[in-house]
Amino acid sequence: MQIKNAMTFIIVILLILGYLLIATGHITGVNKAAIAMFIGTVGWVVYVCWGTDFVMDLHPDEYAVFLDGREATSLTVKEFIHSEIFLHYVGRAAAIVMFLLATMSIVELLQGNGCFDFIRDWVRTRGSRRFLWTLTLCTFVISANLDNLTTATMMLVLMHGIVQSRRQRMLIGSAVVIAANAGGCFTVIGDPIGLILWGDGAITASRFSAYLALPAMVAWIVPTLLISRSLPSRLDMEWSAPPYRGDDTRLNTWQRYLMLFVGIGGLWFIPTFHTITGLSPFLGALCVLSVLWVVNEAVNRKLMQADQMTARRMPQALQFGSLQQMLFVMGIMMAMGVMRETGVLGDISTWLTTTFQSSWILGLGAAVLSALVDTFTIAITNISFHQVGEAGEFAQNGIFWSIMAYCTAVGGCLLCVGSTSGLALMKMEHIRIGWYIKTVAPKVLAGLLLGLIILWIEYHLF
Repeated sequence: MQIKNAMTFIIVILLILGYLLIATGHITGVNKAAIAMFIGTVGWVVYVCWGTDFVMDLHPDEYAVFLDGREATSLTVKEFIHSEIFLHYVGRAAAIVMFLLATMSIVELLQGNGCFDFIRDWVRTRGSRRFLWTLTLCTFVISANLDNLTTATMMLVLMHGIVQSRRQRMLIGSAVVIAANAGGCFTVIGDPIGLILWGDGAITASRFSAYLALPAMVAWIVPTLLISRSLPSRLDMEWSAPPYRGDDTRLNTWQRYLMLFVGIGGLWFIPTFHTITGLSPFLGALCVLSVLWVVNEAVNRKLMQADQMTARRMPQALQFGSLQQMLFVMGIMMAMGVMRETGVLGDISTWLTTTFQSSWILGLGAAVLSALVDTFTIAITNISFHQVGEAGEFAQNGIFWSIMAYCTAVGGCLLCVGSTSGLALMKMEHIRIGWYIKTVAPKVLAGLLLGLIILWIEYHLF
């Protein structure tokens, strides 16, 4: 038992140090995806080396069934951990990563074929308020249907190529990040946390969106309205020619809208697909990707037959950011898995419930921590503390899950280091944290609190 406690302590310290490195990644320069993968892999190595004590403490009956009369040895313990414990958590994390891979590939196909070029036409104005509201509205809507990271990066690249003033880009870019995080949090396909909650049975897609749609809109509208007052009436803008996409023709308008309909419409169908089949949502996303891929080849058949099809380029920020996000999600979920298997999460859950006795207080605490550490890290940590129950705040569609999804997503915007899209903005526009805290953070806090009040009213009325 002493060895088990010592190993548990080592795993907990490893996780805490990892969280500190993630929180200070913008200072140390160490990529948070690398840190997440390190603590996720090393944690399992420490666990399996002294796995007998953990298994006999948490899984004695399952282990006895697994042995089926065989002699218990260190080898059988490792086999049990691998097949009955480890692969369960790997499969759970892989399902999320596969969904992200599918949605990000869908974005690449749509972007590469100019399906989002209409946004550039919509925002074509020098009026600051019209430009800001049109750009953030598109960001809010698209992030709810695709995913917030790729949407935010795509919009930031678009904005960066149009707005010439760095200070104006800093303000507008901040509004874009807020819109992306708020838009992604109220659907099960817009943010990895909503997808995890949905896959675990903690929420249903329609009820989750019904509760969070209005608070998410408020969290986007309030800070955007306040930011718009800091902008001049006319922006310093330059409208260049549409980007070269690696071919000598462009798709017709109806072809681009066809691909957009297949991509976005297919993602809308995924909740229905999951309800009908009971299969993992990532399978539906891969199905949508395959159909869109076929449509892509059909509408580009002339280029392919003429051997003129060239690889269409995505911004490097989007490519590397997407890959890092997938590795980061995998690492953090593996780390949470080994923490659960030590039994520590259950103890922390009991302590939190006894000490605070309110999901709303926990939500505010999670919002602050999301700004300091990372949105996904704090969200997955908090929801891992609790299991889906039969009644109360932790039941299916319980208010706890909605509070955590909302507070961590919006809270990550309190500092530009709290989310991957915020970090992308920080590097792209060389934003200083002091400027962000003084200029943007109070506006985000106002939207966060007002949205939380609306969520509280919805919960008590409905």
